[in-house]
Amino acid sequence: MPGGEKRKEATVSTYIPPAQRREKSPHLPFGDMRQTPFYGKDIISVSQFDAAGLEYVFGVAEEMRSMVEHVGTFDLLKGKILANLFYEPSTRTSSSFMAAMQRLGGSVIPINEVRYSSVAKGESLPDTVRTLESYADVIVIRHPEVGAAAIAAQYCRKPIINAGDGVGEHPTQALLDLFTIREELGRTDNLTVTMLGDLKYGRTVHSLSRLLSLFKTRVHCVSPDILRMPPDLVAELKARGMPIQEHAMLDAVLPETDVLYVTRVQKERFEDPAAYESVKGAFVITPETMQSAKNQMVVMHPLPRVGEIAMELDDDPRAAYFRQMEYGLYTRMALLAMVLGKA
Repeated sequence: MPGGEKRKEATVSTYIPPAQRREKSPHLPFGDMRQTPFYGKDIISVSQFDAAGLEYVFGVAEEMRSMVEHVGTFDLLKGKILANLFYEPSTRTSSSFMAAMQRLGGSVIPINEVRYSSVAKGESLPDTVRTLESYADVIVIRHPEVGAAAIAAQYCRKPIINAGDGVGEHPTQALLDLFTIREELGRTDNLTVTMLGDLKYGRTVHSLSRLLSLFKTRVHCVSPDILRMPPDLVAELKARGMPIQEHAMLDAVLPETDVLYVTRVQKERFEDPAAYESVKGAFVITPETMQSAKNQMVVMHPLPRVGEIAMELDDDPRAAYFRQMEYGLYTRMALLAMVLGKA
């Protein structure tokens, strides 16, 4: 293949059979950066990361934070192009990746309404990503179907970053969530994390819980019965040695909680409107709720919120959800630099 040595395969071979995978494009930057972890690799699942890999990501994210605070925008990825391919509506994740690439000096092709483009004419996902790899150096994809990002990676020679696949995973959100915990509390071990709300369809809690299983972390799952954490995921986490318990009420576990991770009930995931109405207001976090919480803890939310956290809580120093969005910028800057060999 012209242009240099072939890149390594993606870390998660369970998603993409090597025999079926197309070789990643070898466009090397000036200077041999091939020893950089994650160079040229897809970011499909949190299962790609171990504790050492996470420390590397967070170290790069801290460097990105420092650079943004001191100079704002710099030319680390000057000349590189990101294709933002979103099959589902998105404000935060799409904007976060766009801002991350632009902060790094690169350019963005924003594709936010795929259903109105060639897909409406019947174009397949493999054909779409094969087309975009002709224009871009890295592709970020959000898709309503579980496993779509892995399929895209199978057919694309450029790095693919999964920005959410249905109710499956949201690895970049989980990475920024763990980075938030690390920055806010100063540690990732010996924590009690309480996940609240829609734990059945919430891909953010699925991915974050898997990352937390790498550390000495205890997890409480609080949800209505019809929105409980998937039993197979609970079994997986227990098999990894994670202490995890399910509850119907928050009161009993809030006083010992270090991280309260709140999720909205996702109306778009319900086929039965009556079922959604029965649980949409099951939990609302107010200043009164927080009176029994620790003084040193954080409240997180992947956003958007639709009433599950009262706006009156926003001024509470424990409310970290908007700081969480800022941490997400630095984390996604780190990931882009890493897969493009510039970390």
